[in-house]
Amino acid sequence: MTDLSSTAEEILRRTRPLILSGGYDGFSYADISSIVGIRKASIHHHFPTKAQLVRTLVARYRQEAVAGLLAMDNAIADPAEKLRAYTGYWQSCITSGDEPFCVCALLASQMPALPEEVAAEVRAHFRALAAWLTGVLRDGLAQGSLHMAHDPEIEAEVFVATVHGAMLSSRAHGKAEVFGMIVQPLVERFVR
Repeated sequence: MTDLSSTAEEILRRTRPLILSGGYDGFSYADISSIVGIRKASIHHHFPTKAQLVRTLVARYRQEAVAGLLAMDNAIADPAEKLRAYTGYWQSCITSGDEPFCVCALLASQMPALPEEVAAEVRAHFRALAAWLTGVLRDGLAQGSLHMAHDPEIEAEVFVATVHGAMLSSRAHGKAEVFGMIVQPLVERFVR
């Protein structure tokens, strides 16, 4: 991704919580203008359309996620610990309120209404996450440290769906601990 101006970076930074609170249609350039303190024309200069803005935000989000997963791979050797670290990251985000939901999971719930360029980035995020999880599960299977009922590709998709569903349940109940209540057994079922 190309380097963006400091104004464009600020627009992206301020748009992320707007998406998390209201989704794709839950904000306007007028909202961003008010928060950032610039004219709507300035936002259009950096991001001519809302679809371009959100596509850029999701592409950046995916890059951050992939970098975080790579860092986890470099820091943690044990596959079960990688799964715990991944769910622990989200538990921490949900508990602190810093990032109470995955941007791409929220946007995926709105997939039929998203512009195709945004939907493509959301799908790319889920493919990257499932590929990483598949690799972690394959490693655990090869090492004999993880056990699973289905192929790693299927288990990875179940893991992704359960983690994102746990985010939704946590949000619906208004209790961060609901997330951990759901995902801890998810991870532990792979370890015997």
